[in-house]
Amino acid sequence: MKFRTLFVTGTDTGVGKTTVLSAIAAALSLQGRKVGVFKPAETGCNLGPDGRRLPADAIQLKYFSGCQVDLDTICPFRLHEPLAPLVAARREGVSIDSEQLVRTHAIIAAAHDITFVEGAGGLLVPITSGATFADLAAFLDALIVVVVASRLGAINHALLTLRHAQSVGLRVLGYVVNFLTAEPDVAARTNVEVLREWYGPPLGVVPFVEAVTMSDECRQRLADTAEAHVRLLDLLVPC
Repeated sequence: MKFRTLFVTGTDTGVGKTTVLSAIAAALSLQGRKVGVFKPAETGCNLGPDGRRLPADAIQLKYFSGCQVDLDTICPFRLHEPLAPLVAARREGVSIDSEQLVRTHAIIAAAHDITFVEGAGGLLVPITSGATFADLAAFLDALIVVVVASRLGAINHALLTLRHAQSVGLRVLGYVVNFLTAEPDVAARTNVEVLREWYGPPLGVVPFVEAVTMSDECRQRLADTAEAHVRLLDLLVPC
């Protein structure tokens, strides 16, 4: 069965999108699903031994998902400076083409049961001169999943993101609260119930995850975390 593409965005940068998505992808893959991942543009990429830029997030997502397409397809635009993709691309003289991204997504989606697209930063980060990640999600007809870092300010950032997505006609599947520390402060501890009150129950509440390494042990650990703390069946929306 084919399932709808999910666009995973965050309330900000550094919220743990890649870790949360790696856990979800690992869990679904170990269940026997063919999981595709797409990172349209990654910034902050350093040079690898072959002189090409290494998209660390895309590499991690490919590993934990078992995505069957090559890394160049998964992450077509790799940019050096840790800036919004539009800005980083302009500073390198690169043009990001929305139509190319739509075609690339179609290739990945055709080869997998479910495809996850990971943005960069938040929903309104510009990726081209005329499109934000919200626009790209609309182009891809994707459902929105918002990763919320449970820290001070999370309630405002989460509600702004969720309500903006709805206001521009995007279908929001839900949100996942992610804990960034093993010993959360009072703001982090109380965010879940306040967001539940103001928006509804989350798709998941992910506890602090120790350092991620690309190993079989870590794949199982992440998968177990997603199985225990994310409503995985709710992510599988038939096409």
